[in-house]
Amino acid sequence: MLLIFDCDGVLVDSEVLSCRIDAEFLTEIGVPYTAEEIARQFLGVSLKTMISRIEAERNCKLPDDFPERLNRLLFERFETDLKPIEGVRDAILSLPFPRCVASSSIPERIALSLRVTGLADLFNDIFSSTQVARGKPAPDLFLHAARQMNVRPEDCLVIEDSIAGVQAALAAGMRVVGFVGGSHCEPDHAEKLRQAGASVIIERMSDLPAAVSTSC
Repeated sequence: MLLIFDCDGVLVDSEVLSCRIDAEFLTEIGVPYTAEEIARQFLGVSLKTMISRIEAERNCKLPDDFPERLNRLLFERFETDLKPIEGVRDAILSLPFPRCVASSSIPERIALSLRVTGLADLFNDIFSSTQVARGKPAPDLFLHAARQMNVRPEDCLVIEDSIAGVQAALAAGMRVVGFVGGSHCEPDHAEKLRQAGASVIIERMSDLPAAVSTSC
């Protein structure tokens, strides 16, 4: 079995931080959002998708260099403030299965996140939504990861924290564990992931080995 980990909100506790930075920067350039609005509307989707949705919703055109400027701000804050999800390293090391990362973030952000939080050595294979035509909730990214790892979709287990990620995993024909232990998760997040199709939900990474065993 192949374990496919999302990054933001599953491996690293980045969502509150990144939503705050997204909202601050958008507001600064005249497209006001709150961090809560960013979290509610765009968690789990790629920056490309977020930009297209904002432009459609607000009937505006974001600056051409918006991605570069936003990522520069994010990377600076990640270097000083980003933390791993509590217990994630020990949980991963206890699981005797091949593993990879499949994230909506760009490769540079994924690599930075794993390096800063001391998790980079756990993953040789990292996949980004920039490598496929459609990001989550489409299945493309997870199917790409499975092909590259030479594993059938039905032999993959995805660990996800977002509705879009759960939907993508199920659309790919994979099993999925919903994780609700990130600092961005509201009390009703478990129910939202359940409604999206996650049959197994965990609140702590220490519960991941048992959830994997149940899903085998």
